[in-house]
Amino acid sequence: MAASAYDLIVIGSGPGGYIAAIRAAQLGLHVACVEKDSTLGGTCLNIGCIPSKALLESSERYHQASHDFAAHGIQVSGLGLDLAKMMTRKDGIVRALTRGVGSLFKKHKITSVTGMARFSAPDRVEIAGAAPQTLTAQHILIATGSAPVELPMARFDGRRIVSSTEALALPAVPKRLIVIGGGAIGLEMGSVWSRLGAEVLIVEMLDRIAPGMDQQMGTMLLRALQRQGLQFQLGTTLKSAAADADGVTVGLSGPKGASEERGDVLLVAVGRRPFTDGLGLETIGLTLDQRGRIPVDAHYATSVPGVYAIGDVIPGLMLAHKAEDEGVAAAENIAGLPGHVNYDAIPNVVYTAPEFASVGLSEEEAKSRGIAVRIGSFPYTANGRARSIGETEGGVKVIADATTDRVLGIHIVGPHASDVIAEAALAIEFAASSEDIGRTVHAHPTLAEALKEAALAVDGRPLNL
Repeated sequence: MAASAYDLIVIGSGPGGYIAAIRAAQLGLHVACVEKDSTLGGTCLNIGCIPSKALLESSERYHQASHDFAAHGIQVSGLGLDLAKMMTRKDGIVRALTRGVGSLFKKHKITSVTGMARFSAPDRVEIAGAAPQTLTAQHILIATGSAPVELPMARFDGRRIVSSTEALALPAVPKRLIVIGGGAIGLEMGSVWSRLGAEVLIVEMLDRIAPGMDQQMGTMLLRALQRQGLQFQLGTTLKSAAADADGVTVGLSGPKGASEERGDVLLVAVGRRPFTDGLGLETIGLTLDQRGRIPVDAHYATSVPGVYAIGDVIPGLMLAHKAEDEGVAAAENIAGLPGHVNYDAIPNVVYTAPEFASVGLSEEEAKSRGIAVRIGSFPYTANGRARSIGETEGGVKVIADATTDRVLGIHIVGPHASDVIAEAALAIEFAASSEDIGRTVHAHPTLAEALKEAALAVDGRPLNL
Protein backbone atom coordinates (compact mmCIF):
# COMPACT_ATOMS: atom_id res chain seq x y z
CA MET A 1 0.00 0.00 0.00
CA ALA A 2 1.52 3.31 -1.08
CA ALA A 3 2.09 5.95 1.58
CA SER A 4 0.93 9.56 1.21
CA ALA A 5 3.54 12.03 2.49
CA TYR A 6 2.85 15.30 4.29
CA ASP A 7 4.75 17.93 6.25
CA LEU A 8 2.31 17.56 9.16
CA ILE A 9 -0.34 15.03 10.12
CA VAL A 10 -2.81 16.14 12.77
CA ILE A 11 -4.67 13.34 14.55
CA GLY A 12 -8.04 14.69 15.71
CA SER A 13 -10.23 17.44 14.26
CA GLY A 14 -11.48 19.05 17.47
CA PRO A 15 -10.81 22.72 18.26
CA GLY A 16 -7.13 22.05 18.92
CA GLY A 17 -6.60 19.80 15.92
CA TYR A 18 -8.45 21.69 13.22
CA ILE A 19 -7.04 25.05 14.33
CA ALA A 20 -3.51 23.59 14.34
CA ALA A 21 -4.06 22.22 10.84
CA ILE A 22 -5.31 25.58 9.55
CA ARG A 23 -2.45 27.55 11.13
CA ALA A 24 0.10 25.11 9.74
CA ALA A 25 -1.45 25.40 6.28
CA GLN A 26 -1.34 29.20 6.56
CA LEU A 27 2.40 28.85 7.19
CA GLY A 28 2.87 26.87 3.99
CA LEU A 29 2.90 23.29 5.32
CA HIS A 30 1.29 20.41 3.44
CA VAL A 31 -1.21 19.14 6.04
CA ALA A 32 -3.51 16.16 6.57
CA CYS A 33 -6.00 15.87 9.42
CA VAL A 34 -7.24 12.44 10.50
CA GLU A 35 -10.61 12.13 12.27
CA LYS A 36 -11.98 8.83 13.56
CA ASP A 37 -15.62 10.01 13.50
CA SER A 38 -17.74 10.69 10.45
CA THR A 39 -18.04 14.41 11.24
CA LEU A 40 -15.34 16.99 11.88
CA GLY A 41 -15.13 19.18 14.97
CA GLY A 42 -14.45 16.68 17.73
CA THR A 43 -16.23 16.57 21.07
CA CYS A 44 -16.66 20.34 21.33
CA LEU A 45 -18.62 20.88 18.15
CA ASN A 46 -20.51 17.57 18.14
CA ILE A 47 -21.28 16.55 21.72
CA GLY A 48 -19.82 19.25 23.96
CA CYS A 49 -19.41 23.02 23.90
CA ILE A 50 -21.71 23.88 21.02
CA PRO A 51 -24.76 21.65 21.60
CA SER A 52 -24.68 22.35 25.34
CA LYS A 53 -24.68 26.12 24.73
CA ALA A 54 -27.53 25.74 22.25
CA LEU A 55 -29.61 23.94 24.89
CA LEU A 56 -28.59 26.41 27.58
CA GLU A 57 -29.82 29.27 25.40
CA SER A 58 -33.10 27.57 24.48
CA SER A 59 -33.83 26.49 28.06
CA GLU A 60 -33.00 29.97 29.38
CA ARG A 61 -35.45 31.57 26.97
CA TYR A 62 -38.12 29.10 28.00
CA HIS A 63 -37.44 29.85 31.66
CA GLN A 64 -37.58 33.61 31.02
CA ALA A 65 -40.88 33.30 29.20
CA SER A 66 -42.24 31.22 32.09
CA HIS A 67 -40.94 33.35 34.95
CA ASP A 68 -39.52 36.72 33.91
CA PHE A 69 -41.53 38.18 31.05
CA ALA A 70 -44.36 39.42 33.30
CA ALA A 71 -41.96 41.77 35.11
CA HIS A 72 -41.27 43.43 31.72
CA GLY A 73 -44.97 43.86 31.05
CA ILE A 74 -45.04 41.01 28.55
CA GLN A 75 -47.99 38.69 28.94
CA VAL A 76 -47.61 35.17 27.61
CA SER A 77 -50.41 32.66 27.23
CA GLY A 78 -50.39 29.12 25.94
CA LEU A 79 -46.68 28.67 26.58
CA GLY A 80 -45.51 25.15 25.86
CA LEU A 81 -42.35 23.13 25.42
CA ASP A 82 -41.55 21.33 22.17
CA LEU A 83 -38.46 19.39 23.25
CA ALA A 84 -38.08 17.65 19.91
CA LYS A 85 -37.93 20.98 18.09
CA MET A 86 -35.44 22.29 20.64
CA MET A 87 -33.23 19.29 19.94
CA THR A 88 -33.64 19.77 16.19
CA ARG A 89 -32.44 23.36 16.52
CA LYS A 90 -29.41 22.19 18.50
CA ASP A 91 -28.57 19.52 15.92
CA GLY A 92 -28.87 22.05 13.09
CA ILE A 93 -26.36 24.35 14.75
CA VAL A 94 -23.94 21.44 15.16
CA ARG A 95 -24.32 20.40 11.51
CA ALA A 96 -23.66 23.93 10.26
CA LEU A 97 -20.50 24.33 12.30
CA THR A 98 -19.06 20.90 11.53
CA ARG A 99 -19.64 21.52 7.83
CA GLY A 100 -17.90 24.85 8.34
CA VAL A 101 -14.76 23.05 9.45
CA GLY A 102 -14.85 21.03 6.24
CA SER A 103 -15.13 24.24 4.22
CA LEU A 104 -12.14 25.70 6.06
CA PHE A 105 -10.13 22.58 5.24
CA LYS A 106 -10.96 22.96 1.54
CA LYS A 107 -10.06 26.65 1.62
CA HIS A 108 -6.63 25.89 3.11
CA LYS A 109 -6.05 22.77 0.99
CA ILE A 110 -5.92 20.48 4.03
CA THR A 111 -6.47 16.80 3.29
CA SER A 112 -9.26 15.40 5.50
CA VAL A 113 -8.96 11.69 6.24
CA THR A 114 -11.66 9.66 7.99
CA GLY A 115 -10.57 6.69 10.06
CA MET A 116 -8.74 5.59 13.19
CA ALA A 117 -5.05 6.51 13.16
CA ARG A 118 -2.45 4.23 14.71
CA PHE A 119 1.30 4.82 14.82
CA SER A 120 3.46 2.24 13.08
CA ALA A 121 6.56 4.46 13.34
CA PRO A 122 7.27 7.99 14.64
CA ASP A 123 6.73 9.36 11.12
CA ARG A 124 4.01 6.96 9.98
CA VAL A 125 0.36 6.24 10.83
CA GLU A 126 -1.91 3.53 9.53
CA ILE A 127 -5.51 4.56 8.94
CA ALA A 128 -8.17 1.95 9.65
CA GLY A 129 -11.55 2.66 8.13
CA ALA A 130 -13.58 2.33 4.96
CA ALA A 131 -10.46 3.13 2.94
CA PRO A 132 -7.35 1.87 4.81
CA GLN A 133 -4.21 3.81 3.97
CA THR A 134 -0.79 4.80 5.24
CA LEU A 135 0.27 8.39 5.87
CA THR A 136 3.77 9.64 6.54
CA ALA A 137 4.99 13.02 7.74
CA GLN A 138 8.03 14.70 9.20
CA HIS A 139 5.82 15.94 12.04
CA ILE A 140 2.76 14.33 13.65
CA LEU A 141 0.54 16.19 16.13
CA ILE A 142 -1.73 14.29 18.55
CA ALA A 143 -4.92 16.22 19.30
CA THR A 144 -7.33 13.41 20.16
CA GLY A 145 -9.09 15.15 23.05
CA SER A 146 -10.81 13.44 25.96
CA ALA A 147 -13.68 11.17 26.95
CA PRO A 148 -16.05 11.17 29.96
CA VAL A 149 -14.76 9.46 33.10
CA GLU A 150 -16.86 6.40 33.95
CA LEU A 151 -17.22 5.33 37.57
CA PRO A 152 -17.02 1.60 38.40
CA MET A 153 -20.17 1.74 40.53
CA ALA A 154 -22.13 3.66 37.87
CA ARG A 155 -21.39 2.27 34.42
CA PHE A 156 -22.99 4.17 31.55
CA ASP A 157 -25.99 2.46 30.00
CA GLY A 158 -27.01 5.41 27.83
CA ARG A 159 -30.54 5.53 29.24
CA ARG A 160 -30.71 5.68 33.04
CA ILE A 161 -27.02 6.23 33.82
CA VAL A 162 -25.63 8.67 31.29
CA SER A 163 -22.64 10.78 30.40
CA SER A 164 -22.80 14.35 29.14
CA THR A 165 -23.22 12.97 25.60
CA GLU A 166 -26.59 11.34 26.37
CA ALA A 167 -27.60 14.22 28.67
CA LEU A 168 -27.58 16.47 25.59
CA ALA A 169 -30.22 14.33 23.90
CA LEU A 170 -32.65 13.00 26.52
CA PRO A 171 -35.93 12.05 24.83
CA ALA A 172 -38.05 13.64 27.56
CA VAL A 173 -37.63 15.97 30.51
CA PRO A 174 -36.90 13.76 33.53
CA LYS A 175 -39.03 14.29 36.60
CA ARG A 176 -35.90 14.06 38.72
CA LEU A 177 -32.31 14.28 37.52
CA ILE A 178 -29.41 13.38 39.82
CA VAL A 179 -26.05 14.82 38.79
CA ILE A 180 -22.76 13.54 40.17
CA GLY A 181 -20.24 16.35 39.88
CA GLY A 182 -20.47 20.06 40.62
CA GLY A 183 -18.10 21.23 37.91
CA ALA A 184 -18.97 23.07 34.71
CA ILE A 185 -20.58 20.11 32.91
CA GLY A 186 -22.73 19.06 35.86
CA LEU A 187 -23.85 22.61 36.61
CA GLU A 188 -24.65 23.41 32.99
CA MET A 189 -26.57 20.21 32.27
CA GLY A 190 -28.32 20.49 35.61
CA SER A 191 -29.36 24.03 34.71
CA VAL A 192 -30.72 23.01 31.30
CA TRP A 193 -33.02 20.33 32.64
CA SER A 194 -34.00 22.33 35.73
CA ARG A 195 -35.19 25.20 33.52
CA LEU A 196 -37.21 22.76 31.44
CA GLY A 197 -39.03 21.43 34.50
CA ALA A 198 -36.90 18.71 36.10
CA GLU A 199 -36.16 18.53 39.80
CA VAL A 200 -32.36 18.52 39.92
CA LEU A 201 -30.03 17.31 42.67
CA ILE A 202 -26.30 17.96 42.23
CA VAL A 203 -23.93 15.84 44.32
CA GLU A 204 -20.33 17.03 44.76
CA MET A 205 -17.67 15.30 46.83
CA LEU A 206 -15.94 18.59 47.70
CA ASP A 207 -17.44 21.22 49.97
CA ARG A 208 -17.85 23.64 47.06
CA ILE A 209 -18.99 23.81 43.46
CA ALA A 210 -16.85 24.88 40.49
CA PRO A 211 -13.65 23.55 42.07
CA GLY A 212 -10.50 25.26 40.88
CA MET A 213 -12.21 28.62 40.50
CA ASP A 214 -12.40 31.38 43.09
CA GLN A 215 -14.18 29.96 46.13
CA GLN A 216 -15.92 33.15 47.24
CA MET A 217 -17.41 33.66 43.79
CA GLY A 218 -18.31 29.98 43.57
CA THR A 219 -20.32 30.37 46.75
CA MET A 220 -22.09 33.33 45.16
CA LEU A 221 -23.03 31.14 42.19
CA LEU A 222 -24.15 28.32 44.48
CA ARG A 223 -26.61 30.59 46.26
CA ALA A 224 -27.96 31.90 42.97
CA LEU A 225 -28.57 28.38 41.68
CA GLN A 226 -30.20 27.34 44.94
CA ARG A 227 -32.61 30.24 44.60
CA GLN A 228 -33.51 28.87 41.16
CA GLY A 229 -34.50 25.56 42.75
CA LEU A 230 -31.44 23.39 42.15
CA GLN A 231 -30.62 21.19 45.14
CA PHE A 232 -27.08 20.43 46.29
CA GLN A 233 -25.42 17.85 48.50
CA LEU A 234 -21.82 18.92 49.04
CA GLY A 235 -19.10 16.88 50.70
CA THR A 236 -20.96 13.82 49.43
CA THR A 237 -19.74 10.84 47.42
CA LEU A 238 -21.49 8.28 45.25
CA LYS A 239 -21.30 4.76 46.64
CA SER A 240 -23.67 2.83 44.41
CA ALA A 241 -26.10 3.14 41.51
CA ALA A 242 -28.75 0.62 40.49
CA ALA A 243 -30.82 1.24 37.38
CA ASP A 244 -34.14 -0.43 36.61
CA ALA A 245 -36.94 0.05 34.12
CA ASP A 246 -38.39 3.07 35.92
CA GLY A 247 -35.31 4.94 37.10
CA VAL A 248 -32.15 4.70 39.16
CA THR A 249 -31.44 4.45 42.88
CA VAL A 250 -28.16 5.90 44.12
CA GLY A 251 -26.41 5.33 47.42
CA LEU A 252 -24.63 8.37 48.84
CA SER A 253 -22.31 9.08 51.74
CA GLY A 254 -22.23 12.59 53.11
CA PRO A 255 -21.75 14.67 56.24
CA LYS A 256 -24.87 13.12 57.82
CA GLY A 257 -23.96 9.55 56.88
CA ALA A 258 -25.35 7.16 54.29
CA SER A 259 -28.50 7.96 52.30
CA GLU A 260 -30.38 6.93 49.18
CA GLU A 261 -31.84 9.07 46.41
CA ARG A 262 -34.16 8.06 43.59
CA GLY A 263 -34.23 9.68 40.16
CA ASP A 264 -35.30 9.08 36.58
CA VAL A 265 -31.80 9.70 35.22
CA LEU A 266 -28.32 9.77 36.77
CA LEU A 267 -25.79 12.00 35.02
CA VAL A 268 -22.19 11.20 35.91
CA ALA A 269 -20.12 14.34 35.26
CA VAL A 270 -17.01 13.84 37.36
CA GLY A 271 -14.52 14.87 34.71
CA ARG A 272 -12.89 13.68 31.53
CA ARG A 273 -9.85 11.55 30.74
CA PRO A 274 -7.29 11.96 27.96
CA PHE A 275 -8.30 9.88 24.94
CA THR A 276 -5.30 8.02 23.55
CA ASP A 277 -7.00 4.66 23.00
CA GLY A 278 -5.82 2.76 19.95
CA LEU A 279 -3.10 5.23 18.93
CA GLY A 280 -0.33 2.68 19.36
CA LEU A 281 1.81 5.02 21.42
CA GLU A 282 3.66 2.02 22.83
CA THR A 283 4.81 1.20 19.30
CA ILE A 284 6.86 4.40 19.15
CA GLY A 285 7.96 4.29 22.79
CA LEU A 286 5.80 7.16 23.99
CA THR A 287 4.98 6.75 27.70
CA LEU A 288 2.01 8.36 29.46
CA ASP A 289 2.14 9.93 32.92
CA GLN A 290 0.23 8.58 35.94
CA ARG A 291 -2.95 10.37 34.83
CA GLY A 292 -2.83 9.05 31.29
CA ARG A 293 -1.55 12.31 29.80
CA ILE A 294 1.20 12.79 27.23
CA PRO A 295 4.18 14.70 28.65
CA VAL A 296 5.40 17.54 26.40
CA ASP A 297 7.98 20.30 26.58
CA ALA A 298 7.37 24.05 26.20
CA HIS A 299 7.14 23.57 22.42
CA TYR A 300 4.55 20.73 22.69
CA ALA A 301 7.13 18.19 21.58
CA THR A 302 6.93 14.74 23.15
CA SER A 303 9.91 12.55 24.04
CA VAL A 304 9.69 11.04 20.55
CA PRO A 305 11.32 13.29 17.91
CA GLY A 306 8.78 14.61 15.42
CA VAL A 307 5.74 13.77 17.55
CA TYR A 308 3.81 16.56 19.29
CA ALA A 309 0.67 16.76 21.43
CA ILE A 310 -1.82 19.45 22.51
CA GLY A 311 -5.18 19.90 24.19
CA ASP A 312 -6.88 17.49 26.55
CA VAL A 313 -4.23 14.78 26.11
CA ILE A 314 -1.53 16.92 27.78
CA PRO A 315 -1.45 18.43 31.29
CA GLY A 316 -3.58 21.48 32.05
CA LEU A 317 -7.20 22.53 31.95
CA MET A 318 -9.41 20.67 29.48
CA LEU A 319 -10.76 23.68 27.63
CA ALA A 320 -11.45 24.09 23.91
CA HIS A 321 -9.86 27.53 23.74
CA LYS A 322 -6.73 26.28 25.54
CA ALA A 323 -6.44 23.56 22.89
CA GLU A 324 -6.93 26.13 20.12
CA ASP A 325 -4.12 28.35 21.35
CA GLU A 326 -1.88 25.34 21.87
CA GLY A 327 -2.69 24.25 18.32
CA VAL A 328 -1.59 27.61 16.96
CA ALA A 329 1.57 27.61 19.08
CA ALA A 330 2.46 24.02 18.13
CA ALA A 331 1.99 24.73 14.42
CA GLU A 332 4.16 27.82 14.68
CA ASN A 333 6.86 25.92 16.56
CA ILE A 334 6.83 23.19 13.91
CA ALA A 335 7.19 25.87 11.22
CA GLY A 336 10.17 27.41 13.03
CA LEU A 337 8.36 30.32 14.68
CA PRO A 338 8.31 31.11 18.44
CA GLY A 339 4.75 30.04 19.30
CA HIS A 340 3.72 30.05 22.95
CA VAL A 341 0.68 30.17 25.25
CA ASN A 342 0.27 32.37 28.32
CA TYR A 343 -1.47 29.99 30.70
CA ASP A 344 -2.09 32.76 33.24
CA ALA A 345 -4.42 34.45 30.75
CA ILE A 346 -6.72 31.56 29.84
CA PRO A 347 -10.33 32.25 30.87
CA ASN A 348 -12.56 29.55 32.35
CA VAL A 349 -16.35 29.79 32.11
CA VAL A 350 -19.34 28.01 33.62
CA TYR A 351 -22.31 28.84 31.36
CA THR A 352 -25.05 28.78 33.97
CA ALA A 353 -27.36 31.72 34.63
CA PRO A 354 -25.74 33.72 36.07
CA GLU A 355 -22.54 32.80 34.30
CA PHE A 356 -19.29 32.33 36.22
CA ALA A 357 -16.11 33.40 34.42
CA SER A 358 -12.55 33.58 35.74
CA VAL A 359 -9.10 34.37 34.44
CA GLY A 360 -5.81 34.40 36.29
CA LEU A 361 -5.26 33.53 39.93
CA SER A 362 -8.02 32.96 42.45
CA GLU A 363 -7.68 34.51 45.89
CA GLU A 364 -6.73 31.09 47.28
CA GLU A 365 -4.06 30.53 44.60
CA ALA A 366 -2.49 33.93 45.19
CA LYS A 367 -2.27 33.31 48.91
CA SER A 368 -0.84 29.81 48.37
CA ARG A 369 1.96 31.41 46.36
CA GLY A 370 2.67 33.83 49.18
CA ILE A 371 1.59 36.88 47.19
CA ALA A 372 0.17 39.80 49.17
CA VAL A 373 -2.92 41.05 47.36
CA ARG A 374 -5.50 43.81 47.39
CA ILE A 375 -9.03 42.96 46.33
CA GLY A 376 -11.79 45.07 44.86
CA SER A 377 -15.39 43.93 44.39
CA PHE A 378 -18.50 45.42 42.85
CA PRO A 379 -22.03 43.95 42.86
CA TYR A 380 -24.31 43.90 39.84
CA THR A 381 -27.10 45.30 41.99
CA ALA A 382 -25.29 48.65 41.66
CA ASN A 383 -24.84 48.39 37.87
CA GLY A 384 -27.35 50.29 35.75
CA ARG A 385 -27.33 47.88 32.81
CA ALA A 386 -27.79 44.86 35.05
CA ARG A 387 -30.77 46.61 36.65
CA SER A 388 -32.28 47.45 33.26
CA ILE A 389 -32.12 43.86 32.02
CA GLY A 390 -33.32 42.50 35.36
CA GLU A 391 -30.23 40.35 36.03
CA THR A 392 -28.55 41.60 39.20
CA GLU A 393 -27.21 38.34 40.62
CA GLY A 394 -23.48 38.33 41.24
CA GLY A 395 -20.65 40.78 40.81
CA VAL A 396 -17.02 41.30 39.82
CA LYS A 397 -13.90 40.61 41.88
CA VAL A 398 -10.45 41.98 40.96
CA ILE A 399 -7.30 40.63 42.61
CA ALA A 400 -4.18 42.78 42.33
CA ASP A 401 -0.63 42.53 43.65
CA ALA A 402 -0.47 44.64 46.80
CA THR A 403 2.95 46.02 45.88
CA THR A 404 2.82 46.55 42.11
CA ASP A 405 -0.97 46.80 41.55
CA ARG A 406 -0.60 44.34 38.65
CA VAL A 407 -3.85 42.46 38.08
CA LEU A 408 -3.44 38.79 39.01
CA GLY A 409 -6.99 37.53 38.61
CA ILE A 410 -10.50 38.65 37.72
CA HIS A 411 -13.64 36.69 38.57
CA ILE A 412 -17.18 37.44 37.44
CA VAL A 413 -20.53 35.98 38.41
CA GLY A 414 -23.31 37.58 36.44
CA PRO A 415 -25.02 38.09 33.08
CA HIS A 416 -22.77 37.71 30.02
CA ALA A 417 -19.73 37.06 32.20
CA SER A 418 -18.32 34.93 29.36
CA ASP A 419 -18.17 38.07 27.19
CA VAL A 420 -16.96 40.53 29.83
CA ILE A 421 -14.11 38.18 30.80
CA ALA A 422 -12.42 38.86 27.44
CA GLU A 423 -11.46 42.33 28.64
CA ALA A 424 -10.11 40.78 31.83
CA ALA A 425 -8.01 38.27 29.88
CA LEU A 426 -6.59 41.08 27.75
CA ALA A 427 -5.72 43.05 30.89
CA ILE A 428 -3.77 40.11 32.30
CA GLU A 429 -2.11 39.38 28.93
CA PHE A 430 -0.78 42.95 28.83
CA ALA A 431 0.14 43.02 32.56
CA ALA A 432 -2.33 45.79 33.32
CA SER A 433 -2.73 47.29 36.77
CA SER A 434 -6.07 47.79 38.46
CA GLU A 435 -5.42 51.50 37.96
CA ASP A 436 -5.17 50.90 34.19
CA ILE A 437 -8.61 49.29 34.14
CA GLY A 438 -10.08 51.91 36.47
CA ARG A 439 -8.77 54.73 34.27
CA THR A 440 -10.11 53.18 31.06
CA VAL A 441 -13.35 54.77 29.84
CA HIS A 442 -16.17 52.22 29.65
CA ALA A 443 -19.40 52.88 27.76
CA HIS A 444 -22.44 53.62 29.92
CA PRO A 445 -24.62 51.81 30.67
CA THR A 446 -22.83 48.47 30.22
CA LEU A 447 -22.16 45.39 32.28
CA ALA A 448 -18.42 45.96 31.75
CA GLU A 449 -18.64 49.04 33.96
CA ALA A 450 -18.81 46.66 36.92
CA LEU A 451 -15.28 45.55 36.05
CA LYS A 452 -14.08 49.14 36.04
CA GLU A 453 -15.75 49.76 39.40
CA ALA A 454 -14.23 46.62 40.91
CA ALA A 455 -10.81 47.77 39.68
CA LEU A 456 -11.36 51.16 41.33
CA ALA A 457 -12.45 49.33 44.49
CA VAL A 458 -8.98 47.77 44.73
CA ASP A 459 -7.87 51.28 45.75
CA GLY A 460 -10.98 51.82 47.85
CA ARG A 461 -12.58 54.32 45.50
CA PRO A 462 -15.51 52.88 43.55
CA LEU A 463 -17.70 55.64 42.18
CA ASN A 464 -21.13 54.00 42.28
CA LEU A 465 -21.05 52.09 45.54
